[in-house]
Amino acid sequence: MPMKTVTADITELRVDAIVNAANPSLLGGGGVDGAIHRAAGPALLAACRALPESAPGVRCPTGEVRITPGFALPARYVIHTVGPVWHGGGHDEALLLERCYRHSLQRLREHGLRTIAFPAISCGVYGYPPAQAATVAIAALRDELGDDLGGIEVTLCCFSDAMREVFQHALDHSG
Repeated sequence: MPMKTVTADITELRVDAIVNAANPSLLGGGGVDGAIHRAAGPALLAACRALPESAPGVRCPTGEVRITPGFALPARYVIHTVGPVWHGGGHDEALLLERCYRHSLQRLREHGLRTIAFPAISCGVYGYPPAQAATVAIAALRDELGDDLGGIEVTLCCFSDAMREVFQHALDHSG
C-alpha cells in the first residue's frame, strides 16, 4: 500500500527519509524533534548548525523544508520542516501545514528517494487539532502524489494508537 498509518517510533523506521517536525532553529527541541536529534547523534546537530539562517535564529521558516543525512538513524535522510503553531485556524495554518507535506515530498523526489515517514506535524506542542491536521495532511499528500502515487511509499507514523486512529480515519475517508 503506497500510504499507510502505523504506531511506531519514527526514529526506528527503515525508510529513505523521515520527516522531522522541527522548530525554526533546527537545533533540536522536544517531542519528535528531540527524539530524532537524540537518535541521530551529535552529527545531526552539527549538520543543522551548518545550514544558513534566513533570519536571526531561523534556518527553516514555517512551511519550508531542509534536508540532512540521517547519521545514526536507520533512515538515510532527515527532511526537517516547521509546521504552524495553531492560533485558531484563521492565520493560514492549513496552508502552512499543507506546504510542510508538499515540500517534503518534493525534496524526496529531488533526491531520487522513494520511501518517507511523516510524524503528526504540528499536533504536539504547536497545538494543531489532530483531526484537522490529519485531513490537511492526507489531502496534501494525495494531491501532491497524484493518482498513481508516483512510486512513493508514505508512512504516517504516529507515536500513539489514539493519534494513529485519527490519521487512519482521515485516510479511510479521503478522496
